[in-house]
Amino acid sequence: MKAITYTKYIKNFSLLGLMLLATTATFAQEEEAEDTTPKFTISGSIDAYYRANLNGDNSAPDGVPNTAPGSSFANLPGFALGMANVVLGYDGEKAGFVADLVFGPRGTDAIFASPIYSATGNIVNQLYGYWNVSENVKLTLGNFNTFLGYEVISPVANFNYSTSYLFSYGPFSHTGLKADFTLSEDFSLMLAVMNQTDITELNLTGKYAYGAQLGYSGQYLNLLIDNGSYEIDYTGGFDLSDDFFLGINAAYFDGDEDQGIGSFAGAALYPQYATSENFTIGLRGEYFSETDGFGAIGVDSADGDASVFAVTLTGSATIGNLMIKPELRLDTASDDSAYFLDNDLMAQKSLSSFLLAAIYSF
Repeated sequence: MKAITYTKYIKNFSLLGLMLLATTATFAQEEEAEDTTPKFTISGSIDAYYRANLNGDNSAPDGVPNTAPGSSFANLPGFALGMANVVLGYDGEKAGFVADLVFGPRGTDAIFASPIYSATGNIVNQLYGYWNVSENVKLTLGNFNTFLGYEVISPVANFNYSTSYLFSYGPFSHTGLKADFTLSEDFSLMLAVMNQTDITELNLTGKYAYGAQLGYSGQYLNLLIDNGSYEIDYTGGFDLSDDFFLGINAAYFDGDEDQGIGSFAGAALYPQYATSENFTIGLRGEYFSETDGFGAIGVDSADGDASVFAVTLTGSATIGNLMIKPELRLDTASDDSAYFLDNDLMAQKSLSSFLLAAIYSF
């Protein structure tokens, strides 16, 4: 509500009284509006897409595609489904909850380690309660998506529709207890103790993972320690102008050799330029390398070392709550990859693909 400055002495007290009453009524209406704001929310999205390899096989015997990038989601040929995502939430003054449910292929891939115990664990993407202990401390208990990485499971929050290798081979979700601290206007800290990564329904081994995140002005340094392995991740971005944004993600994962787990490292840049209010074009350039046959690239080299460079060009057109995303992607591996098959089902070094996705959020 804008303030009104009076430059003249008002002698008409009746007029002044009416103005005071009107002002009081306006504040009362604002307070009443605040009091009646719903605290229970329903939100979510649906997505579907068409995808075709430009220099590779496009069949899917037994429902499994013959050839696709080794990253997660958006890997099915022809017209395909993403998922329906319904998020129920309650935001109270001191406490609340989130129940994030997913249905469809993308949701199934996201919750790949469930169900373990329940019959419906494969539809629970997130399920947690939280307590605002104070203005600067928040505790969360339950199943929540990972704090590492630039990209997320929901296609609404990603600019590119297909996902990066760094996202695909970092963790997806955790179940545990985390504490978020607001240290200052710019600094934040998160500490967590959790089950082993992506084991979301219960603890199978009695072992725990530990996480930490230090944030400064939209830049985040993340650490995950999990059963002899650890991952360090940097996620951030900068508004270089009103229309140009640059996102950054870099990570190093050191696997436990005693458990036969390889290591990986990579970096990705996400320049995005808004050409208008309703259209943005963006590029993801990513370099990803693995050691000891980690398995992300599908290269059977003698020493198990391999790398891939992937470039993804995406357009994003907004029509109300609907986003239309055409996308071209080129993945080039260091050696012939079992994930990149030509029309004769022979391994090749590169794979180019096109997709067109529709995402509706509510």
